[in-house]
Amino acid sequence: MPHCNKKMLSFFLTTRCNLCCVYCYNAKERNALEEQSIDFEIATHAIDWYFDNNESRHIRFYGPGEPSQEFDKMEQITEYAKRHPNGGDRVTVEIQTNGVFTENIRVWILDNVNIVWMSFDGTKDIQNNNRPLNPRYKSIFAGRTSADVLEENVKWLIQNTNERNLMVGARVTITDKNIDKQKELVDYFYSLGIRYVWTNPLFYSVGQVPVSEDENKRNNFHFNMEKYVDEYLPAYYYAKEKGLFWGSFLTINFDGKAEHHCRCCTPMMAPHITTDGYISACDMALMGADAHHMDCFIVAKWNDKTKQFDWDMDKVKTLDKRKSTNLLDCQKCPVKLHCGGCCLGETMNEFGCLDKHNAEKCNAIRRLYKELGSCKTYPYLHP
Repeated sequence: MPHCNKKMLSFFLTTRCNLCCVYCYNAKERNALEEQSIDFEIATHAIDWYFDNNESRHIRFYGPGEPSQEFDKMEQITEYAKRHPNGGDRVTVEIQTNGVFTENIRVWILDNVNIVWMSFDGTKDIQNNNRPLNPRYKSIFAGRTSADVLEENVKWLIQNTNERNLMVGARVTITDKNIDKQKELVDYFYSLGIRYVWTNPLFYSVGQVPVSEDENKRNNFHFNMEKYVDEYLPAYYYAKEKGLFWGSFLTINFDGKAEHHCRCCTPMMAPHITTDGYISACDMALMGADAHHMDCFIVAKWNDKTKQFDWDMDKVKTLDKRKSTNLLDCQKCPVKLHCGGCCLGETMNEFGCLDKHNAEKCNAIRRLYKELGSCKTYPYLHP
């Protein structure tokens, strides 16, 4: 099932985070703002609207900070959704988390969440380098590192799953620190009990202007896409032999045909509720009021007087038209229906428009498809 078919209601819970990831794509944006969290009333109205207009009953918790830092809201929103008279008994819950949370939160996750994606870059040395604990939170975890807490929570959740409908997987950012250690990471994740992993090549952080207008950002960014593919393919086959899924963000549409790349193109079926009361189409457009060059993804705003969202249907239609079959650079590409025109968020962030393409990523996707081809439906779609 192509990634654009992943229909769900996402909640950006809070801007607060307990880690200081070295490559965080929204840290500068978050740190420039006063900490804020989602409004529970807006969240409930979003659930009402979504359940009235969509068959899906899948809800998801995400950033821009660490969702477990707003645990009470996550608990309340989940309870509201599961008790909803319009299909609440069918609700499934997904979370993408850094995994650094306390014991009471992991107990709740065990009993209330169905899909847990741990943002997890690998062995303790890699994890602690890339994703160190925020100094403000060291006392809470008694001197343990982010890797210590994360590994303990992963093991505990997997060991206590029993007959519950719960999958604990990893979402790995590939950087210079782990790009040539992918087979080693397969062994590491397997030893923890993880059987589903999605890897993401490092991408540019989001700022106030597109990357094409930020020379300093371009000069300070490094990622070897060819090397990523070189290392990914043997790790993919090695993982397959072990019974572990080793996915790539570049292959998210290899299990079906789709003109759209991802759920960005269908925001009314996969909306993201922001902490400041907007609806975003994209995980990379996290703030509605200050979206800057990512504003094309801000498709609705909460109206406190009418108690409903005011939609910008022109933006919705523009996103829907962004298809690989409509993009000039994609016309002769043999993989256009197994790519969908590449990631919209990254495209907009890099070029400031939706119809460009990143030749390096396109070459990598074509190379991967030539080697791997189309495949069976992924059991768990990319978060």
